[in-house]
Amino acid sequence: MSLKTQLTDDMKAAMKAGEKARLGVIRLINAAIKQKEVDERVELDDAAVLAVLEKMVKQRRDSISQYDAAGRDDLSAIERDEMAIIEHYLPAKMGEAEIAAAIDAAIAQTGATGAADMGKLMGVLKPQLAGKADMSDVSKLVKQKLAG
Repeated sequence: MSLKTQLTDDMKAAMKAGEKARLGVIRLINAAIKQKEVDERVELDDAAVLAVLEKMVKQRRDSISQYDAAGRDDLSAIERDEMAIIEHYLPAKMGEAEIAAAIDAAIAQTGATGAADMGKLMGVLKPQLAGKADMSDVSKLVKQKLAG
């Protein structure tokens, strides 16, 4: 079952169950997906839908940090709840050891030796790890491996 189909089914189930918060978040997700499809004039596949979901999670993280800094725990809690619902549709995150193994394999594949090869290395890693790992963490680990 595709991710878009699952979202539609979950939206129907949330409507029947009267889960207003979940329904609202799923509608936000569907709206973001539809907006991307209209903007790019394409039908999004699961990988592109995952990219939209990752972006939405990142937006929520940024909002949470800003709300926490401003002392707005009420708004921060709302964002955390939304983020939890969105993350339900993302694949399980990889552990640091798995990410390190993927980086080592990519280094062996590309022959990367220094910081100048980081772009080439990230180009290989991004399709492999998209949705499975936080790419900012991957970038930090790549920098450490190439520097040391």
